[in-house]
Amino acid sequence: MPSPPSLIRNFSIIAHVDHGKSTLADRLLEVTGVLSERERVDQFLDRLPIERERGITIKSQTVRLPYKAADGTVYQLNLIDTPGHVDFHYEVRCALAACEGALLVVDATQGVEAQTLANAYSAIESNLEVIPVLNKTDLPSVDVEKTRREIEDVVGLSCADALEVSAKTGLGVGAILEALVSRVPSPKGDPSGPLRALVFDSWYDAYRGAMVMVRVVDGTLRKGQKIKMLATGSEYEVVDLGVMSPNATSVSELGTGEVGYVAANIRSVKDTGTGDTIVEASKTPPPALPGFRKVKPMVFAGIFPTDNADYDALRDALEKLHLNDPAFAFEPDTSEALGFGFRCGFLGLLHMEIVQERLERDYDLDLISTAPSVMYRVHLLDGTVVEVENPARVPPAHKVEHIEEPLSRVVIHTPSAYVGAVLTLCEERRGVQKSISYSSTDRVIITYELPLAEILFDFHDRLKSVSRGYASMDYEVIGFGTSDLVKIDILVNGEPLDALAVIVHKDKSFTRGRDLCVKLKELIPRQQFEVAVQAAIGSRVVARVNVKAVRKDVIAKCYGGDISRKRKLLEKQKKGKRRMKQVGSVEIPQDAFLAILKVDN
Repeated sequence: MPSPPSLIRNFSIIAHVDHGKSTLADRLLEVTGVLSERERVDQFLDRLPIERERGITIKSQTVRLPYKAADGTVYQLNLIDTPGHVDFHYEVRCALAACEGALLVVDATQGVEAQTLANAYSAIESNLEVIPVLNKTDLPSVDVEKTRREIEDVVGLSCADALEVSAKTGLGVGAILEALVSRVPSPKGDPSGPLRALVFDSWYDAYRGAMVMVRVVDGTLRKGQKIKMLATGSEYEVVDLGVMSPNATSVSELGTGEVGYVAANIRSVKDTGTGDTIVEASKTPPPALPGFRKVKPMVFAGIFPTDNADYDALRDALEKLHLNDPAFAFEPDTSEALGFGFRCGFLGLLHMEIVQERLERDYDLDLISTAPSVMYRVHLLDGTVVEVENPARVPPAHKVEHIEEPLSRVVIHTPSAYVGAVLTLCEERRGVQKSISYSSTDRVIITYELPLAEILFDFHDRLKSVSRGYASMDYEVIGFGTSDLVKIDILVNGEPLDALAVIVHKDKSFTRGRDLCVKLKELIPRQQFEVAVQAAIGSRVVARVNVKAVRKDVIAKCYGGDISRKRKLLEKQKKGKRRMKQVGSVEIPQDAFLAILKVDN
């Protein structure tokens, strides 16, 4: 029997990376008694092996927690755990759409960080009740009052009722549960109205097909009910309903305000779009729910199987993974060097790494990925504008008027001791300073406008290096800006290698072209003729190296005698090499591509 909406509380936990979000979720599971001593493990809701290895949350997870309040009333708490990293903000947005409240967890030893701010603003925009939680108060270096002031000054939330807890020891967890019951509003909805359920997550099950995680907004969802997906019009029959408590538990129905999963023998992964509305098939459909703003990939890379026979397996794996992670996009692509594959779009570099690693682990694929790039707008001399995410597809230089690149607003939180080093790093990356302010006496918030391509590769690593690990950053794309950009083609014996084409700023074109040529020289096997490796901008070569030919000692059999005999043999060899160079082609092994694509960008 579903709980009445007045006894349901749906909430998320949001925080910066490593501020104790997953640990707090573990304590909530323990205190409410849904985990037995035997089942208890650290980071229980981080179910993917890659999440445990990296110590980060990648997928949002849901769990139903029964809680008996101080007045004896039993409430149903639906926790939706969210990631903290900037590359997974789409997961956070989907989770927040299913909630009425959020716990904003802040490490009281570090204070407000970049992602604290970004996630707090996402929750406020979603009209959620945000409860500040000051974590790690058991540590000797804690400064609770300073953290309270930072939250009030930087985030703009009142900390009069902020909760002081230690997720590690369990201190104050009971107060959190009472605050959820008293401060988070109950779900709004019409229990007797027509069915409307919001799809906010989905995944593929090998035995039951595509599964969807829903939040019932109006009406009741029952087993055996005929349902319809509003976006596609597809109809199915519900064969199983369930909730995570914390493991999958079947239920007969889900009422208004409840969160659970639906199995309906959905064969096509295209019928389970995140943000879709589920309605009852036999009745006139009510208006669709608002859903989510479609996410736009920012980072693009080609993914190719090392064995072309695995192309179909890669396509199936991408479709299934896209169901679980709709934030990345893919389309078929082909490369002269790497064969058939897919051009994929991601939210960031970490997102790209995670997707590739999940493809290799979960689907047993061996993959090569090309160097990541961003979306460019190419303005041609005839007035047309072309959007290009693959540098190899940029029109010839003589047709291009100018190229625009995506710009991002980067917000960096750093101790004041490292301000100089951070500013230097941003200036090196063609940044324009927008603001600098102090959130406290020793914490500085720096805002810069930077080309997305400049923060794509090692900017985060460099930032951590120059600040000894204390700085944190958040970024968002704000539009496009004109810049002096050029496309560098890598030529081997005059033939361009499409997989190695890159777009760089003109000032860095020579050094980047030279670095690629030098690296490729080390990796191309020596031929029986000299091989020229060149970096060219249009028809102008900016860097060149030669791979020396393998020489056979043709005069070894000549001992003593006339010098003209030796000269004749050497001249004959030279003519042969010249003829071979004209007709011979250079086979570049795939491991050479793999190595060059991992060159330090």
